Amino acid sequence: MAGGQSTLPGASNPFRMGQNVKQTGHLADPAKQPWVEKYRPKTIEDVSSQEHTVAVLKKTLNSTNLPHMLFYGPPGTGKTSTILALARQMFGPDLFRARVLELNASDERGISVVREKIKTFARETPRHVSGAASDGKVYPQPPFKLIILDEADSMTQDAQSALRRIMETYSKITRFCLVCNYVTRIIEPLASRCSKFRFKPLDSSSTMQRVQMIAEAESVKIDDGVIPLILELAGGDLRKAITYMQTGQRLHGAQNPPTPITADSIHEIAGVVPDGVINSLLAAIGIDTESGMIDLAGNRGGKGYDNVQTTVKKIGRQGYSAGQVLQQIHDAIIPSAFIPSIPKSLAAMAMAEADYALCAGADEELQLFETCLRIQAALGKSK
Repeated sequence: MAGGQSTLPGASNPFRMGQNVKQTGHLADPAKQPWVEKYRPKTIEDVSSQEHTVAVLKKTLNSTNLPHMLFYGPPGTGKTSTILALARQMFGPDLFRARVLELNASDERGISVVREKIKTFARETPRHVSGAASDGKVYPQPPFKLIILDEADSMTQDAQSALRRIMETYSKITRFCLVCNYVTRIIEPLASRCSKFRFKPLDSSSTMQRVQMIAEAESVKIDDGVIPLILELAGGDLRKAITYMQTGQRLHGAQNPPTPITADSIHEIAGVVPDGVINSLLAAIGIDTESGMIDLAGNRGGKGYDNVQTTVKKIGRQGYSAGQVLQQIHDAIIPSAFIPSIPKSLAAMAMAEADYALCAGADEELQLFETCLRIQAALGKSK
């Protein structure tokens, strides 16, 4: 989520770290800063819901014997924030820029970057520094540098293969932290050289506390029940939840007078189709939206075809994504206890094929229409 900057040319952008930009000649206005950066954890103790990882890293911080590490887990769970907070606590503000190199998604991930930028930084022997930092605090300041490779699962196989030799050769003066979403995309020789830390999706209670704390700090006016909706739509991604709330605040705070953030605004911001639209489509297919039971009474005499066609055309005119509509239909049908297993399987197959076709560039309205008719036919077989 964030990055540091080394003294090497082409290192990642310092603004991602929320650095005080006196060093670059610009002023960082906190009022204009994204909240995900403004409220990023400053220490590893501030990291939420990752108790095991935090406990291990605290001991590592005290011993200053840092292994190569591999952080993996869903987006927005604090992987990059954790390693940046750890690095700040280890090196302090004076050495952070010289000792930490962070490569993020904007950087090339080919073998040339590994051979040039990473190898050049890794082989430089760090200068020994002792004593208190400029802020008056004493930091461990271990005798090695740290390279953070964010989104390491996007690196090519050749780049990963070249990296494993560098990790062995310069391990005395340089440690690596690989950050990724999918650990299976990291080659085994590279993964075996690292201590693995799994970041689990954030639980609702800690996420709720964090979002409420930010809402109070920023004086956000918000309707009752909207914060739980934000957390539900974010799906355990704290970064996404904070972004939704900040966007809603900017939308409603710009009005005169400012108004509270509403559920409808959050649905629009998140790109989620309103429940009323989904319910109308489910009713046209033949599912009672109140009970969740199959109700094909209104589909006789060809009315089912006409109802589905009319509803799908209306959804298309409103500009909703067919992929998002299918996802919400899936979430409504599959958990239902009133629909038998075989119709569910046929419906899931129809939605999967439509999703594949949409990824290949098929017409959205046509795919949604065909899928709804196939689901309707599958429900008819249960009668």
